[in-house]
Amino acid sequence: MKRRMLLSVVLLAGIVCASPMASLSAPTTPEATPAATPPPKRFNFADVRRRAEMLATQPFQTPSNSLPDFFKNLDYDQYRDIRFRADKSLWREAGLPFEIQFAPLGFLFDRQVTINVIADGGGKPVEYANDLFDYGANKIPDNLPKDLGFAGFKVLYPLHTDSKYDEVAVFLGASYFRAIGQNQGYGLSARGLAVDTGLPKPEEFPWFREFWLEKPAKDATELTVYALLDSQSLAGAYRFVIKPGVATQMEVKASLFFRDKVQKIGLAPLTSMFYHGSMNERFFDDFRPQVHDTDGLLMATGNGEWIWRPLNNPTRLRISAFQDNNPRGFGLLQRDRAFDNYQDLEAHYHRRPGVWIEPQGDWGKGSVQLIEIPSDAERYDNIAAFWTPEKPVEPGQPLEYNYRLSFFLEQPSLSPGGRTLSSRVGAGGAGEPNSERRRFVIDFGGEALSKLAEDAPAQAVVSASNGQVENVVAHRNTYTNGWRVSFELLPKNDDPVDLRCFLKLGDHVLTETWSYQWTAAK
Repeated sequence: MKRRMLLSVVLLAGIVCASPMASLSAPTTPEATPAATPPPKRFNFADVRRRAEMLATQPFQTPSNSLPDFFKNLDYDQYRDIRFRADKSLWREAGLPFEIQFAPLGFLFDRQVTINVIADGGGKPVEYANDLFDYGANKIPDNLPKDLGFAGFKVLYPLHTDSKYDEVAVFLGASYFRAIGQNQGYGLSARGLAVDTGLPKPEEFPWFREFWLEKPAKDATELTVYALLDSQSLAGAYRFVIKPGVATQMEVKASLFFRDKVQKIGLAPLTSMFYHGSMNERFFDDFRPQVHDTDGLLMATGNGEWIWRPLNNPTRLRISAFQDNNPRGFGLLQRDRAFDNYQDLEAHYHRRPGVWIEPQGDWGKGSVQLIEIPSDAERYDNIAAFWTPEKPVEPGQPLEYNYRLSFFLEQPSLSPGGRTLSSRVGAGGAGEPNSERRRFVIDFGGEALSKLAEDAPAQAVVSASNGQVENVVAHRNTYTNGWRVSFELLPKNDDPVDLRCFLKLGDHVLTETWSYQWTAAK
């Protein structure tokens, strides 16, 4: 767990509202006849949606922070030393395919979350007990509160072998959640919602204040989780269907209800860390060649174009908006999988998953927004990406949307043509001192490009929003079994330059569009 720049851990105890009872039909004859037995009620998304809609009609209540000082003052290592006792995992005695372990309060996680288990058609809160945890070397005070509660939970599943349960997902902190598939390590995080992120004012951090866990069947391969979101400006209902596998997937259904007008919302938000990588134009005093959770933003636009945007750690805040209509998908990916390019035996950045967001249904007009925040350490999440609708949502107006998340190492079906393998930038020119020219080198690869003849008349199409592009060259790279494009940019001034590049053969586009915003490193 890293301390996150964008992370605000504010969790509330849940509100439980009674559901209306089903009415019974009256007898049709004067004679006494047995009343028809109504079908058993089953807790579902509609129940959470009603709670969210009701909650949004009420004034927002700021929660009191009553966490004992011992837990508030825990540092990162002390908090990590508190571990849930595995033998007390939820559903272990029943031998179900999923198990749940609960996260303790403390450190940054100071808001109690209500967690319910759905069984026999209704939800029952999980009871807290101090002996659920091993406190390690921490010197805990006497008489710990008996109703301290939980900060979140972890989902376990036999991901690799039937004999061992692996952690596959965690919901912990504000509306943050993460998941992994086979042979992956935790990296970037997803969030339930982003509110006013990237504006010249503090952003608002919604949080999941209550969860409902649907008890799985003995042969279940997926787990359903419901969540109630709350914030100053809105309330929301969420359903997560978690499907562990080689690429773990989550099906997300959401309904939002607004108390107040929101200037900017971010749907399906992702947050990641990018400290330094192959596009560096400034020095990082680090023995590791690259340090990042993800190295690029991939987008599949509504008109069929695939766009790859390499990430960077800028010297000043950078916000990019990619306008689109009914996007087919977007996500933050880790494409560089070579250990040699990271050299980190602890963080294993080469095994961190990429996450792909696939909208279900039409999302209309809006933009994929990318926020890159200057960072001086790898402990901060300084990258955010999300979808912002063009049309603002008014108070009292519900917003419904569905999407699928995939957590994966490799996904060849994404960007089916040639894709960007690597991007580099350095001094241009022929060795002239103090040259302002910058040389960009892009390697494209993929099955179709590997079959392209070396003498094929492939052409690189390069454009810049200002400045001058010169010395464009495209040729085969036998070392990657792909094609390399290089060009030089002669900046006009210190203004940012939006660059685009792709390969084509005649009228046929061979690759995705490489897109980058260059700024003078000052």
